[in-house]
Amino acid sequence: MNHNCNCGCSSEKNSNQGLQIIPREQSSPLATRTELKISGMTCGHCVASVTEELKEIVGVQDVEVVLDAKGVSTATVISASSLDEASIRSAIDEAGYTLEAINS
Repeated sequence: MNHNCNCGCSSEKNSNQGLQIIPREQSSPLATRTELKISGMTCGHCVASVTEELKEIVGVQDVEVVLDAKGVSTATVISASSLDEASIRSAIDEAGYTLEAINS
């Protein structure tokens, strides 16, 4: 008696008796969250520029920016591992803004 997978084996021979099903491990590593304080941002274009530059850093998975047009904005960066401070600083400089602080 064949089953639905069309592999040619018999349901009687492959009855799964005595087999243990082991759940597959999660394939994605635990994410690292880094909070950046950035000054000089005043509008949505600023947010887009910073987001674009930060997403170019190797390992960055997501970026969320909360704009404070009259003060210091906050960018939260989710990455596969810890990020190099020089890479972060370079990305913010490239976008035209000032990195005030990094909180990992």
